[in-house]
Amino acid sequence: MRLRKRLKHGVAFRVIRFLLVFVNQVPRRLALFAGAVLGLAAWWLLPRERYRMFRHLGVAYGDGLSSGQKQNIGRQFFINSGKNLTDTIRCRKHFPDEIKPLVSVEGFEHFDAAYRRGNGVVGVTGHLGNFELGAIFVAALGYKMAVIGREMLDPKLDELLVGNRETLGLTNLSTTDSVRKSLKWLKAGGVIGVIIDTDSIRVRSIFVPAFGRLALTPVGQTLIGLRAGAAFVPMACLRTADDRYRLIVRPEVKAESSGDIDADAYDMTAACTRQLESIISENPDQWIWLKNRWLTSAPQTA
Repeated sequence: MRLRKRLKHGVAFRVIRFLLVFVNQVPRRLALFAGAVLGLAAWWLLPRERYRMFRHLGVAYGDGLSSGQKQNIGRQFFINSGKNLTDTIRCRKHFPDEIKPLVSVEGFEHFDAAYRRGNGVVGVTGHLGNFELGAIFVAALGYKMAVIGREMLDPKLDELLVGNRETLGLTNLSTTDSVRKSLKWLKAGGVIGVIIDTDSIRVRSIFVPAFGRLALTPVGQTLIGLRAGAAFVPMACLRTADDRYRLIVRPEVKAESSGDIDADAYDMTAACTRQLESIISENPDQWIWLKNRWLTSAPQTA
């Protein structure tokens, strides 16, 4: 690893260790204020990120948003992110008595019905709202919950993240784990939380429509879920204006089986992506517009 990267990761690790101590020692109101200030400072100090957000909002909505609306969405996203990070850090110490009571649920009967069938559930979400808290909350309700997460480049940071998840009742499945491990988990009736709004060539992916353009989208978890006979349920844990949370669960996504698993995986992935797009459009200041959802260009057809 290059010296610059080592220094960058070392600083990030120390900052996070400091936050783990500070955020858990002060009252939540003060911690949230600090998180909001941190997010707002990042908004003003990172012009490249602001530019990326404006560009990606333009790709998704064209002329449907004014410059002022894009500014408000971007600024509020950074503030929300700072607050979400604060609450996620506080979960390890304060989840049962402080954070959990702040979460209300909407449509959870869809998830519970799918879970009770015993064939496993793929909980589909994205970099939307406080996705870590959503998984923690489901596990706290007594459901057998795992999350698939990509390893962080810094092993120390990765160890912190995985340790935090496991302490809060989650099973961490790495993207480098064997397919059999995830398949076995689902066939035993467990839940796997997956994030599908990532353009990455590191995992098996396909192009599906997202905001009117083809976007490279992970498909491995869809293939595993289909082989296990699992249900696919879109979900998102969203921050509310009063610094509480709303876990919304959409009805199970169903697609007719064609006998061609690749075709079925495309249909399911596209349908789940449409559901996430709908939630994002209703809550645009809670999605990570920093990421280029359309980074990889789709191959041209003749």
